Amino acid sequence: MSRPLLTIVAFASALALPSLAHSRQVTLITQLENYGGDGAYLAVYLTDAKGAYARTLWVAGGKAKYYKHLADWNRLSARDAKRLDGVTGASVGAGRSLEVTADLADALIDAGYEIRIDAAAEDMRDSPSEIRVPLSTQNAAKPHPGKRYIQNLTYQLR
Repeated sequence: MSRPLLTIVAFASALALPSLAHSRQVTLITQLENYGGDGAYLAVYLTDAKGAYARTLWVAGGKAKYYKHLADWNRLSARDAKRLDGVTGASVGAGRSLEVTADLADALIDAGYEIRIDAAAEDMRDSPSEIRVPLSTQNAAKPHPGKRYIQNLTYQLR
């Protein structure tokens, strides 16, 4: 390659690479129903446009032996050795809320990705895919109802 062409390619790459690395902060607030049971285990994760696992955002509940009850997340993320790295905390009590903040690449927003939450509570029925919400600017700041344990999920994009 000629020197001027290399310079142009280097300059174009310098402009393009930062745009690929842009991310936005997403804050998810999950409000649980007052379902009258023990604390719920929740798996908050992303799937791509084809429904394939993309990333775990948070797992509420500290005992790994119960993760099998978060059935969809457990099945989809089983091959992700890093699925729990720095993304676990205590279970969430009935009537309480869970707030999770994560950095997501801009390319994931409005691209067919979905926020999913699986839920389970001791001695109660499991609720795989309790919530499934497209990750979009249009869905941000709106409450999205759950099926059994979650009253609603709201998320903010910053």
